[in-house]
Amino acid sequence: MNKIKKEIIEKLLPDIKNASECIEKKYPVRNMEKSAKITRIAPSPTGFVHIGGIFTALLSERLAHQSNGVFFIRIEDTDKKREIAEATKLIIESFERFKIFADEGETLSGEEKGEYGPYKQSKREQIYKIFAKKLLEQGRAYPCFCSLDELKKINEAQQKNEIRTGYYGEWAQCREKSNEEILQALNKNKPFVIRFKSNGNGNKIKFNDLIKGELFLPENDQDIVIIKSNGLPTYHFAHVVDDHLMRTTDVLRGEEWLSSIPLHLELFESLCWDPPQYGHIPTINKLEGNSKRKLSKRKDPEADVFYYIKDGYPSEAIIEYLLNLIDSGFEEWRKQNLKVDNKKFYVSLKHLSGSAGPLLDMQKIEDVCKDYIGWLSTEEVFLQCFNWAKEYDMDLMKRMQNDSEYVKKIFSIERDGNQPRKDIIKWSDIKYQIEYFFDDFFEKNKINLNELLPGIEKIEIEKIAKQFLLIYNEKDNKEEWFFKLKEMAKFLGYADNIKSYKEQKEQYKGHIGDIAMTLRVLLTGRRQAPDLFQVIQCMGINRLNTRLQNPNFIFVSLFVSSI
Repeated sequence: MNKIKKEIIEKLLPDIKNASECIEKKYPVRNMEKSAKITRIAPSPTGFVHIGGIFTALLSERLAHQSNGVFFIRIEDTDKKREIAEATKLIIESFERFKIFADEGETLSGEEKGEYGPYKQSKREQIYKIFAKKLLEQGRAYPCFCSLDELKKINEAQQKNEIRTGYYGEWAQCREKSNEEILQALNKNKPFVIRFKSNGNGNKIKFNDLIKGELFLPENDQDIVIIKSNGLPTYHFAHVVDDHLMRTTDVLRGEEWLSSIPLHLELFESLCWDPPQYGHIPTINKLEGNSKRKLSKRKDPEADVFYYIKDGYPSEAIIEYLLNLIDSGFEEWRKQNLKVDNKKFYVSLKHLSGSAGPLLDMQKIEDVCKDYIGWLSTEEVFLQCFNWAKEYDMDLMKRMQNDSEYVKKIFSIERDGNQPRKDIIKWSDIKYQIEYFFDDFFEKNKINLNELLPGIEKIEIEKIAKQFLLIYNEKDNKEEWFFKLKEMAKFLGYADNIKSYKEQKEQYKGHIGDIAMTLRVLLTGRRQAPDLFQVIQCMGINRLNTRLQNPNFIFVSLFVSSI
């Protein structure tokens, strides 16, 4: 390298003394089995975390851990203009809320774990400059002094001539500047960026995508910026350097990056590094009418992961749903392994479509949530709901805290057996589900018996309530209770089964279902509630007596109101 070129590089990147070989030694090849995958998620702190980010992180984490590899988080914060305060913390918290834990990277405390950091790109500026210097020395990079106005004119000329836009070929005005011209510009303190010098000339390259399979793409010929005027790298350059030094083996990312593959592969080749394997994930869609469209950060609240957190969708259930999208074999596996940790499921990329984007179906999410909560134990339901309420519903949290045993009894209703109740979708549903068990809530909800029990006379309602109190014994089991209920129905002139009623309607006032419905409305204020026997057992004899003996409550016709 001649003297003037050395002087140029020194002016471009002053104080960069470390050789690239020293950096390679600092970040050695990981001592792991050949089959182990090193994966990462590399979000930018520019806004909320998209549900697609959780999808990608989940897939990357599972591929790493099921191969006894490493999964890490790297924060790509080189775009300082778009960075949002506290966004990094929000990113890490979002992953941890969904139980996607990294082996390495920045933590919620701001500290880092792992030997391959820093894991925030803004702290790695010197490292990027070392490799930019290497490219300058090899003639694969050069300084560009074009102003924003000059770049705009290039773009306008290309558009006018209806040719591809960009900084390439004859449009790359600074590409062939002589050392003397460069030195003269530097001595005048002209602002500059450092550009990569592409060797592309219009050929096709073959690329094997982990998800989309074999592809043929036009090779890169763009002289992209690798070091910006503020000294920070662009995404293209930084991620190549980082993935090499952090020894990443597999990169999963959105398909919007597929067109950048030729550039990224050329950058790896220019530095004599083996690239990781890339897999490009189709964009998550949603159904709008009869057509699909991309799930939008701007339009769709369900794109934001905190939509699910704030509304109380169980994070494990969301993960179960995303596993269904990742691998179609998961649904059948779950049926065969009802209570097995989903980490035992082996994820395969073979079942992830490379063309059609996965569809985010809120109805399906709700069904998965119902199944998940339905199979939880009483203690698990209480704990997960309490943790949610502690953050988002203080009133519910205090009630659970002050009357925990009673609330657990409520949660235990229809929770045993092979067909548990599945009427709870998310933790924010709980207050409505349990409010009628509490007298203060119940008395606020004014009930219109004319609407809830149409066709049943006031005196008939009174007879049913009075008779039930006479026959009820809290020591009876369900069979004994139901036998007495049937006898009571016959005593009051009702059929003790629906079939008999349908066959001889003229002989009966109604059937046992009408008796049960009347009791359900009087006790809960609703036509729909869990198993009546278990509800009564949970409420206890004192509450039962109060609600069935209070004529002011029973016969006042008012409207239902919510808490």
